[in-house]
Amino acid sequence: MMGSIKVADVCDANLELVESGDIRILQPIFNVYGKRRAFSGPIFTLKAFEHNVGVKELLETKGKGRVLFIDGGGSMRIALVGEILCSLAQKSGWAGIVVNGCIRDVDEINDGCDIGVRALASHPRKPGKKGTTEEHVPIHVGGTVIHDGEWLYADGDGILVSKTQLSL
Repeated sequence: MMGSIKVADVCDANLELVESGDIRILQPIFNVYGKRRAFSGPIFTLKAFEHNVGVKELLETKGKGRVLFIDGGGSMRIALVGEILCSLAQKSGWAGIVVNGCIRDVDEINDGCDIGVRALASHPRKPGKKGTTEEHVPIHVGGTVIHDGEWLYADGDGILVSKTQLSL
């Protein structure tokens, strides 16, 4: 967990890594949800377009402080994650969930889920239950490529992705 670490301070202290691309700053397209405003951890990547097949089973596994980064293709037609999956992630020890797409049950997530959650927006429609899921694959979001096993650092100022764990 990040504690009092601030993403802006990490950027300032590691400007050479930002300039080299070893630390990437994601475009400010994600909204902040959940009770944990700042979070960090190794990234587990998953692709699932307009369905959340496999997400529940994955979140039932021990999170070990990881961050699930779901590539929903930026879809604004359905929600990939809701309060039930966020609560499951918290219970299983995940640090956070980032969705390149939508979530739902925002009030419940904000009031009751002590994990970090980022998503493009909220949408009331539940996801489909049929489709293919790819794990451990590169994800392209807003001109940035995110790889499984990299490190994510997030707070109210934004999201950083680092090739390695940063000594903070």
